[in-house]
Amino acid sequence: MSGERVMTSSSAHRKRTRRLAFLALVLWPLVSRGTFAGTSPATEDVDTPPAKSAPSKSEPGALDPAVAAPAKPAFAVPPNRPRPSRAEVMAMISAVAGRHGVEEELVRAVVAAESNYNAHAVSRAGAVGLMQLMPPTAADYGVTSASDLFDPKINLDTGTRHIKRLLRKYDNDYGRVIMAYNAGEGVVDRTNSQVTYLETLNYTEAVINYYRRNGGTHPTQVALKQVHALRGTRDLKQARRLMKKYLDPSLLSLKVKPTLDLRRLNPALHDVGPESKPMFELGAAGRP
Repeated sequence: MSGERVMTSSSAHRKRTRRLAFLALVLWPLVSRGTFAGTSPATEDVDTPPAKSAPSKSEPGALDPAVAAPAKPAFAVPPNRPRPSRAEVMAMISAVAGRHGVEEELVRAVVAAESNYNAHAVSRAGAVGLMQLMPPTAADYGVTSASDLFDPKINLDTGTRHIKRLLRKYDNDYGRVIMAYNAGEGVVDRTNSQVTYLETLNYTEAVINYYRRNGGTHPTQVALKQVHALRGTRDLKQARRLMKKYLDPSLLSLKVKPTLDLRRLNPALHDVGPESKPMFELGAAGRP
């Protein structure tokens, strides 16, 4: 039985090696270039989650590591009162967006993506309310009590002011504004807007698509193209990392060796056809 298991394992290993070698041959031209045309590789690791749950030191409200929050922070508890209806929230959004000079459709798209119009929503990271604001971010706008963020008017006012500041900072580039709202300004600035967090890319695409479907008129096509390009960059980085981890580099350097001499290939020189074997075989370069 042990011999059978070894043979099965060896066979599976050979099949896996052949598949990886084929993958390497297909992907190597892309990997050697380092990135797709028109995009730059991001400096962030693709598996690092968005920074919304913990603001970076470069952002307002960032925590000093020396005074870190407890391992299990006490999140805000939703109030025991009815939530406003979707229609009521829409009316509040219209009022607050007009007051701050921010496009109503953009605020609606962010609210839909963040909480689906649930004023009592609390995320696993501690973000609160309709626009899923982190308490440190809200504190920068004068809201010092996390419980106050369950008030839909306070939450919408604070979140819209935050969006307005991001619009000013990023020259009304909706793509960068939405990325910064999700991942944090520090991440967007540090990567020169080349964010490759999958959550952030999916979030940005979802917000833009909702915005476009619901009457948004600001140009966003370039932002969508950037999201698609960054998703490709992320996939490329993952492929390169998997190749580095699992693939023997020697398999990427192959040479072709003929297995039959000219006499065997020429039927006029012998009475029997060529031997039943491949005409060529692949071997690692530098090996006999």
